[in-house]
Amino acid sequence: MRAYNFCAGPAALPTAVLEKAQQELLDWQGKGVSIMEMSHRSKDYVAVAEKAEADLRKLMNIPENYKVLFLQGGATLQFSAIPLNLLGKNSQADYIHTGIWSEKAIKEAQRYGQINIVEAGTKVEGKLAISDASTWQLSEQAAYVHYCENETIGGLQFNQIPETKAPLVADLSSSILSAPIDVSKFGLIYAGAQKNIGPAGLTLVIVRDDLLDQVKPEIPSLLKYSAQAKNDSMVNTPATYAWYLSGLVFEWLLEQGGVDAIHKINQQKAALLYGYIDASDFYNNPIAPANRSLMNVPFTLADSNLDKLFLEEAEKNHLLNLAGHRSVGGMRASIYNAVPLEAVQALVQFMDDFAKRNG
Repeated sequence: MRAYNFCAGPAALPTAVLEKAQQELLDWQGKGVSIMEMSHRSKDYVAVAEKAEADLRKLMNIPENYKVLFLQGGATLQFSAIPLNLLGKNSQADYIHTGIWSEKAIKEAQRYGQINIVEAGTKVEGKLAISDASTWQLSEQAAYVHYCENETIGGLQFNQIPETKAPLVADLSSSILSAPIDVSKFGLIYAGAQKNIGPAGLTLVIVRDDLLDQVKPEIPSLLKYSAQAKNDSMVNTPATYAWYLSGLVFEWLLEQGGVDAIHKINQQKAALLYGYIDASDFYNNPIAPANRSLMNVPFTLADSNLDKLFLEEAEKNHLLNLAGHRSVGGMRASIYNAVPLEAVQALVQFMDDFAKRNG
């Protein structure tokens, strides 16, 4: 029996995708070798890579004037790659600070340019929230505005795309493909794969063509978006197996009806879990309703001394990886696309039983 996996990343993958990968592991489509043993420059592998990009473009309705790059190094490497690629003509950028991941991006960007930090965290009725964009002090001359759309650790999410004069750069690592977005409103989107895309080891960058000539001269050649675009993300050997598996996830998403269809299921899952927490005196969510994450649901127990017992019993019930991030504690259920509604139903049932026995 497969357990229900609520890990924030590397996260759950669709069972159907894992089964297909298992079937093809030793002999990919009758070739007599595994796809992870194939040359990335072979005709067969290039076709796999091209189909993955085409399916992603379909899922996200990516305009033709955007390059899609399949890179390595995680979203964390993009904290450096973005300023190195975009601050060559103008060394100023705005960074919106809402939590731990935006803070990490800020610290790295400060090595490469003049960074204006916009503090957007606030509280509404005692709960964490994101301040109204009208209160932000954005720079007149910024090369771009960066934000983390969904703070995975804190469970804090923007409820709309910020309106900015400068190109908008978004870390969508934990929310990409979970809900429809208008790609044309962004200059650049990036996302680590290990949450909603595929296994760890791959990073997506979707960048508008007109931003490819903004590089700083000291940029390492491997990090240069224009070089990666020119070489189809194969300046060096890419993460071939992760790319292939991500392509299988894209196929699976299309079979489910695309992003619109999976978004409806995600809304059901979130409504069920938040609804139960809000109705309970035993559990609490620290985020204001308007900024609650669709994907990452943090919660605390009435008595933190029960945390260890909660996690032990949850694991015995095949509900895994519910501990909150070490920096904030408590609990966190990450309910990405591959986590089925049945998993959230089982979690709520367990939470209710645990509260009745320990409340």
